[in-house]
This record gives sequence, structure tokens and C-alpha cells, in this order.
Amino acid sequence: MTLELPYTTGVSRDGRPVTGQVDFSQVPRFAGPGTFAGLPSLAEVGEAQAGVIGIPFDSGVTFRPGARFGPEGIRGASHLIRPYNVELDSFPFAAHQVADVGNLAVTPFGVDRAVDAMLTGLAAARERAGKLVLLGGDHTIAYPSIKTLARHHGPISVLHFDAHIDTFGTYFGAAMHHGTPFRRASEEGLLDPEGCMHIGIRGPLYGPQDLSEDRALGFQTVHSSEFSTTGLEGILDQMLRRLDGRPVYVSVDIDVLDPAFAPGTGTPEPGGLTSRELLYLIRGLAPLNIVGADVVEVAPAYDHADVTSLAAAHVAYEFLSLWGR
Repeated sequence: MTLELPYTTGVSRDGRPVTGQVDFSQVPRFAGPGTFAGLPSLAEVGEAQAGVIGIPFDSGVTFRPGARFGPEGIRGASHLIRPYNVELDSFPFAAHQVADVGNLAVTPFGVDRAVDAMLTGLAAARERAGKLVLLGGDHTIAYPSIKTLARHHGPISVLHFDAHIDTFGTYFGAAMHHGTPFRRASEEGLLDPEGCMHIGIRGPLYGPQDLSEDRALGFQTVHSSEFSTTGLEGILDQMLRRLDGRPVYVSVDIDVLDPAFAPGTGTPEPGGLTSRELLYLIRGLAPLNIVGADVVEVAPAYDHADVTSLAAAHVAYEFLSLWGR
């Protein structure tokens, strides 16, 4: 039994000491801390250049609830992650300090009040932890994340992986929910209309006006069916050409994956991406200026063998790896 966890240590690229993962050669993965990938908490290291933060909030869902338990599920699945990313030739936890910021404790009893608390909490977290990957939570959380980033970077280009466009309007009198974050961000001038994209869109809509209104907000759309015709390389080329030279926020709704790869989500749609396709495209974003990211809509209650949580954990790891190159 040990009370003091044996973290790996090293020196970052700029010569600063770094605390990495718990040394899983000394502590079994199932016995380590509950942090993402066994990383130190922000409280332990004081500050970081990159981190993960959980937002266990799902009061904005319109179908199956449960994404409030997403951060817990993703962190649990992340304990399989090892320190070296072979595909990106990256040691993401050694290049600079990475930490688990913990969760934002926001109310489940009022979307507007919760969003205000997220704005405050994310602004404070970015002061101490630099670039963040948000673990959702439902897709509502993308709006406050983009808003805090726009204060520093100006209008943001959004690269949005999802089965749904999430630029819908008011629903049952609610102006803010998980289907509206990018419409609200666009209406406030937070988005760059020349640099936003949806990837993986599929499934039925309320009508063709949904897509025409979406185009008017500045989004280009790559439908899931195009993966069979354009191919991965062609789609990646489209993404890089549109987003090059812009501050980019990457938002990954886990339902962009086919339900075969991500059953644990609130609004599953058949005909989606494979986990291999999604990870390949994220790794291909290395040339871009990614200023923030999220992975949302993981609802562990509908999962089987943690496959959705595992996919989401690796999505978050790829973002950390991109920042650690």
C-alpha cells in the first residue's frame, strides 16, 4: 500500500520540470488515481500548459439524458492510455505540463445559470491550465467554451464532428440547448463565417431549411455519405484548406461515430464514422492552430463494455498529443 503516488518526471522542451502520468509499472491501472490517464491534478502541479476538464452537465439534452456521467466514464476508460503516441511520434505528457483540472460543478437546474457558471469556470481554468480539452457533458458546453476563447483570439473557426448540425433554433421555448450552441455563437459574432465546418452529418432533419440556414451561418458540411466517395484524404484536404491559418476549436460529438462504435450516447444515428476514421482525421489536424477542443455526449448508461467512453478517451488523448508535438 502506498499513500504517495509515484509519478513519472521529466523536463519539458523549454527546460521546465514536468510531472507526467502515474508510473503504471508500479501502480496497476485499476488502482491508480481517478484522473484522466493517471495524470496529476492541477492542484498538485499548480499550473499547466494543457489539461482536461470535465463538465458533467446534461440539462440541455433533447432525447436520452445521461451525459452528466460522461467525464467519469471517459476518465475511467482513459487509464489504458500509455505515454507514447506512436502515430504522432509524441510524448504528450512530457513535452510540457499536462494536468487534470477536475470538474466544473454547475447547476443542473437551469441552463442559463449553468452556462454563466461555465463561462466563469472555464476562464479561470484557462488562466492556470492553458489549452483545454473539455469532457462533456452535452453539447451545450461548446458555447461557453467558444465564448471564452473568442475573448483572446477573436472569431473562432469551428471544426465540428457530429451526426447533427447543432445550429438548430429554439426548442420548447428554450433558446439554449445541445442543438443550438453554434447558432448562438454565430449570432454573437463569435465564429469566423469563412472557416467553419461540419464533418459526419447524417440522418433526417425537419426540412431543407435546416441546411440552408446552416449555410447562411457560414458552415461547410461534409456528410457521412461522402466518406464513401471523397475518401479520408480528400476530406482531410478540405479541412486543412478551409482552416489553415485560423484559430480552430474542434468539437467532437461522439455520435459522429456509428452506433456500432459509440452506442453510449443520447441521439445515435446509423451510418456514421468508424473510430479509426475519426482518429485518423484528428491526427491529420497537426498543421492547424487548435486553440481548444471538446468531446461530448458520452452517456455511459447506454454503453456496452465501455466502448464509447474508450473512444472518447482516445479522442481527448489525440488532442493532447497534437499539443505535445
